[in-house]
Amino acid sequence: MPRKIIIDTDPGQDDAVAILLALASPEDITLLGITAVAGNVPLELTALNARKVCEVAERPDIKVFAGCDRPLAHSLVTAEHVHGKTGLDGPDLPAPKMPLQDAHAVDFIIETLRSEAPGTVTLCALGPLTNIATAFRKAPDIVERVQEIVLMGGAYFEVGNITPAAEFNIYVDPEAADIVFKSGAPITVMPLDVTHKALVTGPRNDAFRALDSHAGRTVAAWTEFFERFDKEKYGSPGAPLHDPTVIAYLIDPKLFQGRHVNVEIETVSELTRGMTVADWWGVTDRPANAMFMGDLDADGFFDLLTERIGRL
Repeated sequence: MPRKIIIDTDPGQDDAVAILLALASPEDITLLGITAVAGNVPLELTALNARKVCEVAERPDIKVFAGCDRPLAHSLVTAEHVHGKTGLDGPDLPAPKMPLQDAHAVDFIIETLRSEAPGTVTLCALGPLTNIATAFRKAPDIVERVQEIVLMGGAYFEVGNITPAAEFNIYVDPEAADIVFKSGAPITVMPLDVTHKALVTGPRNDAFRALDSHAGRTVAAWTEFFERFDKEKYGSPGAPLHDPTVIAYLIDPKLFQGRHVNVEIETVSELTRGMTVADWWGVTDRPANAMFMGDLDADGFFDLLTERIGRL
């Protein structure tokens, strides 16, 4: 049975690849809708970019909803320095023809979880957790209906990428992350510890381009764009492809290894605000609340990604 999912996202090039992976995998995934949140770029652009990506996959039937335009407690921090002014810099994509839905993303999340059978909807969070936390606060009854939350965010051994201690998605809205991690819903985390092993090297990028399709060429252009920033920053042979790990995990969990540990979110400290404090070595008596991934089979991940993108 395909997993029913909602993708909550702030596209970004890597978010876009994750959406394409989901749309290319109907035997594994049924995408119920996409909810946009402010993050990499402001909400107006993330809602626009999500629709552009659906049209790359020739899926204008997918419902896209705009959600929260700012974090719960602080002003928005964005990442144009990584993703470009549009959030999807790289290939020149036309303005989408498909409409934005009228309903608010938070209401769509609540209504979907209430109308689908309990334990059958997975929330795939690729950006700040503002929409999901807002939905949980507004409708606490939905938390126990969630099958799983699989999110890209946080870091432990790889430390931070927006501050010395914090990963971008969690840093943008730590208060939202705190609500989600304390919710009691089953959580699986793809931190930088995993995504920094999913590097788009030259040969892997060439493999996307060699698909010789609109989707393949678009993915190659996206990954080449943000690669410039990340290679310089990390001194690595390619840029990390963060968000598609979330979808790949749903398709083939054997690609990943991690531990079920306690994860707390720092919301107060000026120094470490947004840090995901993972009790990897079990030194506290705090109960485990998340499957925190630490490793992935990078070749297997890129083989899966290239094969699926090749279907579009």
